[in-house]
Amino acid sequence: MDETVRYAVGLDVGTENVRAVVASIDRAGKLSVVGYNEAKNSGMRKGILANLAGPADAIDHMLGEVERMSGYEIHSAVVSVNGSQLLTTKTEGMIAVGTIEHEINEEDLYRVEDVAVTGRVPANREILDVIPFGYSIDGQEGVRDPLGMTGARLEMRANVVSALQPNCDNLRKSLEGAKVATERLVPSVVAGSRAVLNERQKENGVAVIDLGAATTSVAIYEEGDLQYVGVIPAGSINITNDLAICLETSTDVAEEIKKRYVTGAFEDGKDIVIKMNREEHTFSREQVNEVVKARLAEIFDKVKKELRKAGYEKRLPEGAVLIGGGSKMRDLDIFAKQELEMSVRLGCPKGLGGVGSSIEKPEYSATIGLMLFAADSDSRPIKSAQKKAKGESSGFLKNLFKKFKF
Repeated sequence: MDETVRYAVGLDVGTENVRAVVASIDRAGKLSVVGYNEAKNSGMRKGILANLAGPADAIDHMLGEVERMSGYEIHSAVVSVNGSQLLTTKTEGMIAVGTIEHEINEEDLYRVEDVAVTGRVPANREILDVIPFGYSIDGQEGVRDPLGMTGARLEMRANVVSALQPNCDNLRKSLEGAKVATERLVPSVVAGSRAVLNERQKENGVAVIDLGAATTSVAIYEEGDLQYVGVIPAGSINITNDLAICLETSTDVAEEIKKRYVTGAFEDGKDIVIKMNREEHTFSREQVNEVVKARLAEIFDKVKKELRKAGYEKRLPEGAVLIGGGSKMRDLDIFAKQELEMSVRLGCPKGLGGVGSSIEKPEYSATIGLMLFAADSDSRPIKSAQKKAKGESSGFLKNLFKKFKF
C-alpha cells in the first residue's frame, strides 16, 4: 500500500439501510472514492438503536464488500447519529483573560467554551460539536477569530449540538461488534448538508430536509453556521405502511407502488396494475394519491413547525434542499414547495473522483458527507467540556481551535 496515501471512511447507520464510502487522499489532498456499498439494516427504530447485534451484523457484512472493492482494511470511520434525541442549544460564556494588553491564546478559547457549555447541557447528553457564532472582546462584537487579539474580557456566543449519552455509547458498542472504531459522531442531516450545500447557501440561509426511512431531519444554516437541528419521527416507510393498510396489500407491493407510480404532482390517471409473484394487483390511482398525499402533508407540516420553532419560517432566501432516499419520489420538490411556501430543490453530491459518480445520489448524501468529515484533518472527536477539563494534549487543542465547523 502506498504510504503517501491516507483513507477516509464515512459510515451511515440508518434505520433501514447501512451505507459506507471509502476515499483515498493523496499527498496533494486530492480525494478519490475507491469503495462503497450498502446493506439492509435491522435493530434500529426511528434512528435509535434497539439492539446491538442487528446493525453490527449488517455493517460487518457490508464493509467486507467495501474492503474488497477498495483494497483497504477498515478499522475506523466517522459515523452518523440520528433520532429525535438530537438537540441544538444556544449558549454564551464570558471570562476575564488578564490585563488589556493580554494576547488571547488557545487556552483562553478553551476556557470560554468551557464556561459557555458547563451547566447549559444536561449531564446525560454527549456534546457532538460546539459551533462559535461569534466573539466579543472588551465589548467589541463581531469578532470571528479572536486568536492573537488583545483584551481583558472575552465573550462567546455558540451553538452546542448534543445527543443522549446512552444512545451514543450503545451505537459505539454496536460498531465495536463489527470491529469498527468510531472516530466521531455527526448528525446524519448535518453530514448530508456537508455533501450538498455550498458556502453561499449557508451564508444566505438554507434548510436541508433529509427524508429517510423512519425519520425526517431538518438542519438550518445562516451566516455560514449551523443554527438548528430537528428530527421528526416519520419518514418514507410510513408511506409504504399506509399504502399497505389502506390498499389491503403486502408491504412489498406497497413499496413497489410507491417507487414506480407515486409522484408529488398527484396527477389523475388509469388504475395501477402491478404483477408480483405471478399475481396481478389492481389499485385505484385516486386512492393511492389520497393515501400518499395525506402522509406527506403531515410530514411537511411538521417540517414547517420545525422551521417556525427555529424562527426561520419564510426567512430562508436559499429555500430548502431535499436529500435522503425518500426524496427520490418523482416531483416531491413540487409538493414540498407548495407545503413549505418556499423554493425547494433536490440535492445530490457532485464532483466526486474515482468511482464516486456511481453514488452521486440523494440517499448517499449523508454517507458522502461523513466521508468528507473524515477526510478533513480536523475531524478528531469533539469532546464535552467536562471531559476536556481533565486535560488534552496541546496538539489536540491546536486542532480544535481552528474552529472546525459543521
